[in-house]
Amino acid sequence: MKIGHLVTLWRSFSGIGLLLGTLFFAAALTPTLIPRSPVTQGILSGCAFAAGYGIGVFWRWLWRYMELREPPDDWRDAVNLGIALLCVVLTIIFLRQAVDWQNSIRSLMGLEPVMTGHPLQVCLIAALTFLALLALARLWRAVYRFVARRVRRFMPRRVANVVGVAVAVALFWAVTNDVLLRLALRGLDATFAQYDALIDPQAAQPASPLKGGSPASRLSWEELGRAGREFIISGPSADDIAAVSGREALEPIRIYVGLRAAETPEQRAELALEELIRTGAFRRSLLVIATPTGTGWVDPSAMDAVEYLHGGDIATVAMQYSYLNSPLSLLVEAEYGTDSARALFSRIYGHWSSLPKAQRPRLYLHGLSLGAMHSERSTSLYEMIGDPIDGALWSGPPYESRTWRAITEARNPGTPAWLPEFRDGSLVRFMNQDGFPAEADAPWGPMRIVFLQYASDPVTFFSYRYLYRRPDWMAEPRGPDVSPQLRWFPVVTMLQLALDMAVNSPAPMGHGHVYAPAHYLNGWVAVSDAPGWSPEGLERLRQHLTREVERAAEAEGHEAAYQNRGG
Repeated sequence: MKIGHLVTLWRSFSGIGLLLGTLFFAAALTPTLIPRSPVTQGILSGCAFAAGYGIGVFWRWLWRYMELREPPDDWRDAVNLGIALLCVVLTIIFLRQAVDWQNSIRSLMGLEPVMTGHPLQVCLIAALTFLALLALARLWRAVYRFVARRVRRFMPRRVANVVGVAVAVALFWAVTNDVLLRLALRGLDATFAQYDALIDPQAAQPASPLKGGSPASRLSWEELGRAGREFIISGPSADDIAAVSGREALEPIRIYVGLRAAETPEQRAELALEELIRTGAFRRSLLVIATPTGTGWVDPSAMDAVEYLHGGDIATVAMQYSYLNSPLSLLVEAEYGTDSARALFSRIYGHWSSLPKAQRPRLYLHGLSLGAMHSERSTSLYEMIGDPIDGALWSGPPYESRTWRAITEARNPGTPAWLPEFRDGSLVRFMNQDGFPAEADAPWGPMRIVFLQYASDPVTFFSYRYLYRRPDWMAEPRGPDVSPQLRWFPVVTMLQLALDMAVNSPAPMGHGHVYAPAHYLNGWVAVSDAPGWSPEGLERLRQHLTREVERAAEAEGHEAAYQNRGG
């Protein structure tokens, strides 16, 4: 390449863009809610640099568009060189701080500190990410200019520019959304569907008629899907429960309807009701409608806890609505998941509400992550005000959960956004790993709703508004597992939380989006009471549930304890 070409290439870069990009890069190294690996840190830093550089380029364009005076080329070259050197110094300084920032989160979560931030790896991945985004931006600019030049032949220059921008945006949107995204989602859906159909050699068909997919069930074992089979076989038996509680126990009823069982949500909901009636679920003390995550996964920590707590005198029903994981399902099938949850609730609630109140089980809702959002949307207080359900335990509700967001925004003055208090606490309460903020003996009303959430959960505490607005949950006092060194930066904080949510790096149990069985147990005690359990017995049960998760992790591999968490 000739020297003249290099000079032209150098002058094509924006000095303001380089400076803003470097400041955004540095801000992206600061901590957010969960620890990051060098790869995710590199991708995040590259995206942040690109965002800052893009703002700088837009500023340069706006300056020229307003026809303001520009500095001479020689003077501009010297300034840009000085900016480049300053950017190198700033990058080195902030990279040296990255390790301390990451360890400020890891120490709060009980993780071993890291000794290096892998600066070379972070910089290389960030550079590749930025160059890829820069190439896309320049391709878009080339399309815009190509269209504008041709339109300019018969339209005024600025009108032609507007047309060029509109055509380039429409073309890129169509290619990205209608071609690339559709093909990608179609491929991902097929991949997830094939994974869902896999039969685990250890997943033996249950013999008990109280389980969906058993020989006595109308539901085929193969049609339950992988997530459904895992849910059916993962629960404790009556003997397991009796061994911990020291009392006689019943075999819990578990019903799961997979996507392959019927064509429509209404047909699958009808199958679920038929299975509940067949197994005698409406003669149990508790009935739980559990809405799974995107892939159909139901957190065993949540269901095991309530089954132990109530001596197996409980029935649980779940219905799959997607093969995609929760972020993808939220993106492309959000309403379908709600429609599915709505169909299941309506069918079961209709039958349940027709039964004599003294002879029917207490009815509860449960959901984790995307399942919490769909479970929340499956009903409304208005339609059951004359005959309300008994309560709900929703864990890790996504930021799009309307009821959760409305209650959080209407919280009592002076209570933190990460653990709000709502009015007198008789209807809705929030809890985290430390329990409830209100007094434990505060009276409940006829219906009890508990939101279990961790202050370090990016799925719950992400919002697009953080592009320009500081989150309320950053105010003091902060959550118990939120770094004191976390700061808000325009644009960058939103990018940080978006990547934390999308990648969902495994946090240790009891932090991030990984909800611990002991905390589920506390939530179920509050929602459904715990007859016959002493404080010592509940503590023994918490320890047992924790050991079960630890044993599963040791038996199945390092990632087993976190497998499928968050959908």
